[in-house]
Amino acid sequence: MGVRQDYEAVIGLEVHAELQTESKMFCACPVVDSTVAAPNIAVCPVCAGMPGVLPVVNRRAVELALRVALALECEIAPLSVFARKNYFYPDLPKGYQISQYEQPLARNGGLTIFVSTGEKRVRIRRVHLEEDTGKLTHVEKNGQSYSLVDLNRAGVPLLEIVTEPDLHTPEEVRAYAMALRSLLRYVGANSGDMQKGVMRIEPNVSVRPAGSAELGTRTEIKNLNSFRALERSVDYEIRRQSELLRQGQRVVQQTLGWDEARGVTVAQRSKEEAHDYRYFPEPDLPPLVLDPAWVEQIRRDLPELPAARYRRFQQQHGLSAYNAEVLVAERPVADYFEAALAARPELPPKQLANWITGELFGWMNTYNQSIDEIKVAPAALAELVGMVVSGEINQNTAKSVLAEMLESGKSAAQVVKEKGLRQVSDQAQIEAWVEQVLADNPTQVESYLSGKETVAQWLFGQVMRLGRGQANPQVVQQALQRKLLAIKQSHTR
Repeated sequence: MGVRQDYEAVIGLEVHAELQTESKMFCACPVVDSTVAAPNIAVCPVCAGMPGVLPVVNRRAVELALRVALALECEIAPLSVFARKNYFYPDLPKGYQISQYEQPLARNGGLTIFVSTGEKRVRIRRVHLEEDTGKLTHVEKNGQSYSLVDLNRAGVPLLEIVTEPDLHTPEEVRAYAMALRSLLRYVGANSGDMQKGVMRIEPNVSVRPAGSAELGTRTEIKNLNSFRALERSVDYEIRRQSELLRQGQRVVQQTLGWDEARGVTVAQRSKEEAHDYRYFPEPDLPPLVLDPAWVEQIRRDLPELPAARYRRFQQQHGLSAYNAEVLVAERPVADYFEAALAARPELPPKQLANWITGELFGWMNTYNQSIDEIKVAPAALAELVGMVVSGEINQNTAKSVLAEMLESGKSAAQVVKEKGLRQVSDQAQIEAWVEQVLADNPTQVESYLSGKETVAQWLFGQVMRLGRGQANPQVVQQALQRKLLAIKQSHTR
């Protein structure tokens, strides 16, 4: 049997992100949610491709595209050119797509991602503007097959972001896609709602013998709209191509779809090259010339970006890599954390972060609410955590208080007062509870004295129960240990 050949993957990603504008890329038609809007209600002669109409560039779309390109540290072209990308498909009403080709809006950027092996920089080859296509719905009815076309999405501003082939594992691919989605949301360019198709990912996958510098034959997986599908499809395609090469077969360059139910890639068509699209400059649009002062103003207006915030949260606030990553993934969550900390700067940042990523996230997942929708403001959460830190209430009580706050919108102090939940730290009261529990449970005390020391934890639970969860756990533990030690000493005399 021969030596098993090891292969490595080489992966580049193309991401298409719809820009959050009110109108389409080249006309005044409104941008509507195609998943809920009635078909073909936002269509005009321009986006329907009627003869004699002229497109006009959407300034807001250019501004959002620049925000993304600058956040990706790209070189901005002072002059870029729109081109016609010619192909024929039922949901492309003009028979061509207005895009950019030889002279895109931006080039040569990068995005930092964080994976299990550490920090990695992924190079960005280009960022360019184009328009989206329409949407086909395939119907099977009465033994017949046909397709319906909805042009609401046709002409919606689309930003294409293309990486260099710098990725090598499904983990890296997923990390890049998540980091890019986070950045798009931070700069306000895209909602990130992948289920609605506003961000679609297309990995180009090839494999080569480990250590080789040559690139293998690549395949492209089209229109993935979930991180799970992205990771699974790339993993499958790496294994499929590697196995073909091990068997001495060749990989065919083609465009693939992903069958989620079967967990396999499916051939759709042979892979097109640039010349197949017969690109040429769009005759109805002049070159896009950018005012340098406008570009610099957009650069100055960018927020602190996720990677920088991730590092700062660890360095400034001492957060773990996990907590920092979870908090900065969504800008409103990171803002919430910082607002809570600003309300009570003396609080331990780690403790505050744990309450957000633990209890708050749990509530948000259960009730499908965002951080902006919950009834507990940042300062209100900080007040609650402050009561735990100061010993006014214990951790378990605080969790029940937070649940009430999330339900009613009341403050922590109000809930604690109304329900009489303030933590008891009075030494005499706690010792009385301990003595009562020991007196009521002589069999368990005998078990403890005979060497079964784990009974102490059960007795501790009984004291906390007697105190209705309001007893200070540290004071209870100390008092119980003293009493049990005294009983043990008297027992051995």
